[in-house]
Amino acid sequence: MTKTQRILALVQMLRCHRYPITAQHLAEQLSISVRTVYRDIISLQQQGVEIEGSAGLGYLLKSDGHLPPLMFSRQEIDALALGLDWVSRHTDAELKSAAQHALAKIYAVMPAHLSHGIDHQSLLVASRGEALFEKHLPELRQAIHTRNKISLRYNDLKDVSSTRIIWPVVLGYFDRVRLLCGWCELRQDFRNFRVDRIEEIVVEDETYPGTRHQLLKRWKDYQQARYPDAR
Repeated sequence: MTKTQRILALVQMLRCHRYPITAQHLAEQLSISVRTVYRDIISLQQQGVEIEGSAGLGYLLKSDGHLPPLMFSRQEIDALALGLDWVSRHTDAELKSAAQHALAKIYAVMPAHLSHGIDHQSLLVASRGEALFEKHLPELRQAIHTRNKISLRYNDLKDVSSTRIIWPVVLGYFDRVRLLCGWCELRQDFRNFRVDRIEEIVVEDETYPGTRHQLLKRWKDYQQARYPDAR
């Protein structure tokens, strides 16, 4: 591995981690010495790459705007194309358009020998099923991002109707249903709601307390406690 290849591999590893990663771990993954990792990080910092951290605590990439984008591998292109194709077939019109625009941007910056793989994909996604429900999904996604409470009228599987105030946290895209997960003020607990059984939804002006990340962590802890063997 040349120094250039090593530096690019190091940046890619840092890009893949949202939390500090130790020099020891980087060295083991790259099959180099810890001392070499320290030298390479200093070299990147001197070039203007924002890497925070220190020896013993780990390193976190804050910005790599001074570096050119890394080229995708054949396997990465397959993963991107397959994932975006799934989104364009199994979500609502808003996300479908976003997926198509994202793929066009990726295609535009690829050399011909790699973009050919997108034109002639060998990995295919099944056609969308009849059970897909697009209604309410854009509003729910927006409420999740902006932390707005939502008021919904819901019919459960026994056709019992109720009105709830929910703090939306997660949208689950399953094969035959879309599932809204959130904190229910009525039950004072996390609850799941099938989107196709939501009769009416109003995104309230009021936001729930705390941050979205805090609510998401609470939901993950709840899931872990309820399903300890699930991954």
